[in-house]
Amino acid sequence: MSILTKFILKKYIFNFFIVLISLELFFVGIDYLQNFKNIPESANLQLLYILYNSFFTLTLALPLSIVFGWVITLVIFIKNNEFVAFNALGATRNEIFMPIIFISTFLLISLIALQMTPLAYSYEQKRKILNNEYFTSTKSDIFLKYNDYYVYFKKLLPLEKKAENIHIFKVNNSDVVETIIGEKAYFQNNKWYVVDVKIINKPENINVDNSKLDIRYEKFLHTLDGFKPKILDNVYESKTDFSIFDAVSALILLKEQGINTQKIRGVIYNQIIIPFFVLPMILLVYAYASLNSRFFNLGKFTSLSIFGTLIVWGFFFMLFKLTSSGSIVPEFSLLLPMLIWLILSTYIYNKKINS
Repeated sequence: MSILTKFILKKYIFNFFIVLISLELFFVGIDYLQNFKNIPESANLQLLYILYNSFFTLTLALPLSIVFGWVITLVIFIKNNEFVAFNALGATRNEIFMPIIFISTFLLISLIALQMTPLAYSYEQKRKILNNEYFTSTKSDIFLKYNDYYVYFKKLLPLEKKAENIHIFKVNNSDVVETIIGEKAYFQNNKWYVVDVKIINKPENINVDNSKLDIRYEKFLHTLDGFKPKILDNVYESKTDFSIFDAVSALILLKEQGINTQKIRGVIYNQIIIPFFVLPMILLVYAYASLNSRFFNLGKFTSLSIFGTLIVWGFFFMLFKLTSSGSIVPEFSLLLPMLIWLILSTYIYNKKINS
């Protein structure tokens, strides 16, 4: 690593963390003051609330901090005539901005990695703390399809990985041929085990004189392979909070069942692909920067850079919210605009640099 690269990275990383910490303190502080009366008096729960809220805010603040930190770094370079010094030393444009691209990519990948962990459910956890539901997470009346079976959970306890009052109906050609009833079910070894099961089979050929229901009892049976409690909780309660692992698992399972997966695909695209909108923004900000401040309006440059970043970020955030309804195909509402943004920003950058 050259001395120039170390110098640029040192300046940029310092400014990045200053902006990130400032945004975190601002958003977390405002949220805490707004909800102070609803937060439990327990010091542990208050600390957990701040922790969960900090990570939820991080998913919003980190992409913005990457660009804002670069804007501040460029302003300092221009104001101190360090840009002129870089060019006097023979530094090319790639040598100046490529270290920023690499470190930004690393930061975004780190954010994606964190969203593979339970921290991805931070917003849901902080909401539970506000509603005094942190220790009693219960969902009711969940109905889903699994292969030839339709499954009904009267009560689901995601944190405890168990359910109560389960009814499973096997359907053949729109006809219910088997009913399975269980009082409790537990999620273990990536499948649900229903205990103390009552199984009712209907005869294939119904005859008024000798047809009867076949009723038997089993100690337990397993069903719903791979349907994790969190997948049941989020998919069938119309939520958009998923870790990346759970989202991919839900996508595979729902696709096998022939269920609409638009919402799940939108979550995956939003977590893995959309954050990289900041990389073209870094190039555009750099393209419109000047070598020195003599004939350059730093105030206008800073304002337009920040405003433009917020506009682009807000546009993709709006598209994700529209996609979350499940009525818009995510490939058209998220991937296509992202591709257009990449092509448009590359065209503007090349045109500005070559002009």
